[in-house]
Amino acid sequence: MNKADLVTVVAQKTGMTKRDADRAVTATFDAIHEELGRGGKVAVVGFGTFEVRSRAARKGRNPRTGEEIAIAPAKTPVFRAGKSLKEAVTR
Repeated sequence: MNKADLVTVVAQKTGMTKRDADRAVTATFDAIHEELGRGGKVAVVGFGTFEVRSRAARKGRNPRTGEEIAIAPAKTPVFRAGKSLKEAVTR
C-alpha cells in the first residue's frame, strides 16, 4: 500500500473527500516527521512508537578491500510495533 492507497482507504472509512483525507494523512506524517526531527518520540497506543536512536561511532571493514574504516556516529528513526499490531501480523 502506498500513500495514495492509504488516502483512498481513509476517505472511504471516514466519509471524507479524497482531498481532505490527503490533507489529514499528510498532516499526520508531517507531525511525526517534525517531532522526530526534534529528537522526540511519537507513541500511538496499540499501533506502535516512532523514535530516534543514536548509533555510536564504530569500526567497519570495506568489503571490497578488507581495509578497516571508521563509521561516524548517526541518528536513525526507529519504529517499534505495539502489542495489537504484532498480534494482527502474527495471526
